[in-house]
Amino acid sequence: MRSCIKIGTRGSKLALWQAQWVKEGLEKKHPGLTVDLEIIKTRGDKILDVPLAKVGGKGLFVKEIEEALMAGQVDLAVHSMKDMPADIPEGLCIGAIPPRENPKDVLIARHHKAFADLPEKAVIGTSSLRRAAQLLHARKDLVIQSLRGNLDTRLSKLETEGLDAIVLAAAGVLRLGLKDRITEYFDPTVMLPAIGQGALCIEIRENDETMQSMLETLGDPDTWKIVMGERAFLNRLGGGCQVPIAGVGHIQEGKFFLTGLVASPDGTLIYKDKISGPSGDSEKLGRTLADRLADRGAGKIISNLKEEQMKNEIR
Repeated sequence: MRSCIKIGTRGSKLALWQAQWVKEGLEKKHPGLTVDLEIIKTRGDKILDVPLAKVGGKGLFVKEIEEALMAGQVDLAVHSMKDMPADIPEGLCIGAIPPRENPKDVLIARHHKAFADLPEKAVIGTSSLRRAAQLLHARKDLVIQSLRGNLDTRLSKLETEGLDAIVLAAAGVLRLGLKDRITEYFDPTVMLPAIGQGALCIEIRENDETMQSMLETLGDPDTWKIVMGERAFLNRLGGGCQVPIAGVGHIQEGKFFLTGLVASPDGTLIYKDKISGPSGDSEKLGRTLADRLADRGAGKIISNLKEEQMKNEIR
């Protein structure tokens, strides 16, 4: 058993909270173990003035940390699961997925106005195509303003940039003890979350049996099945940050329930459906739901957006 290990993490308050949670969990389960945090700046941390969809989307917040993991500079990496690309680099794997925090999105509004009570043409800050599409589908009058930065930065911009409200993941707000800032939790009928939202990904080297063994106490089997079912849905559709795709699952009495959505960026077209079956078949069910939505028309939205992205890259 190792006596000292290093965790690779981003340097934001939320990323450090997440890494610290894993550090404390490991040290508690393995007395005598020392766990250090190695802060690594990612490309996503450096590019703050461009929407994620225009600079590469998923992978922007994990690539440099994964490179450090592959090089042996750190022993494991802690990410937000929603930042994880569909494909894990060769030689790396997901070692554990701890119990999930609330996966919903939340509205944080000035004067604590509920979503339905926001004024006509209210300005809402988000850089997520998924959130923007669903907001516009619910209310065509809204004005969406691009909003980047870590959680603290986005909260401060609510006051400084003339926004009426912003949309954030509940998990980050709750983990940083800012529950009192939440105006409203979005009902899934209005806003489906990002794939894996609220869950952590502990990534390790594929052949590191010692690290895999040490992480067993941190992982949650049901959360693993749920998140892998959601990721199978996303992976089958081949979407990233450039496509408004959402999905959330849960397990109840041994059954896996998954709701998935694909939308056009302006929110005029929404393809949404549900599926359920044995929890052990979560990944198969995710792929089945993806195929069902693709056949109904979601596939055309995805292919059109990918063509548009390729044209922009050529330019």
